Amino acid sequence: MNRQIESLDIDEGGFVASRRRFLTTMACGSLLTLSGTGIANAAARHFPSHKSLSLQHVHTGDKLKLTYFEQGGYLKDALHEISYLLRDYHTDDVHPIDPALLDQLYDLKLALGLNKPFHIFSGYRSPHTNAKLRRRLRGVAKHSLHMQGRAIDIHVDGLDLRRVRNAALAMRRGGVGYYPRANFVHLDTGDFRYW
Repeated sequence: MNRQIESLDIDEGGFVASRRRFLTTMACGSLLTLSGTGIANAAARHFPSHKSLSLQHVHTGDKLKLTYFEQGGYLKDALHEISYLLRDYHTDDVHPIDPALLDQLYDLKLALGLNKPFHIFSGYRSPHTNAKLRRRLRGVAKHSLHMQGRAIDIHVDGLDLRRVRNAALAMRRGGVGYYPRANFVHLDTGDFRYW
């Protein structure tokens, strides 16, 4: 019975939370109560009460600045808005974006100390668009994680692309692709690897 409860997501009032996330939040709160400011500050960095992103799509001009995570859960409306912004701009197909990808972007934002938007070259890609790009361009994967809403190609205005890549590599999460000629870094939520 406990195994089933652990894997269930609870959806109450627009928040999605799991038992594991609840227990992690409770442990963090206990640490804050029992500890001094050093541990409290470290815990606040690792378990923020909210997570926000600023995104701008290069091809559509769409812009978004919003909080997508608050009080221990992902905000459904915010996730829908992000999925729409990251739609396949060739076909207008919308697909849910993996919240773990958003968390990667959020952590990258913190690592880089950003207060400006991530410029998006590509988010979700329909299988049709992916096949079309594969015929035209070298390096487009047949089973791209873009088709699952688990990959994104980004750039930050005024920031050396190598710095973005190096910060992403330091996180050791997912795939990190470096495309200096096209001026973007690829991130995904697959196994840690780089190219």
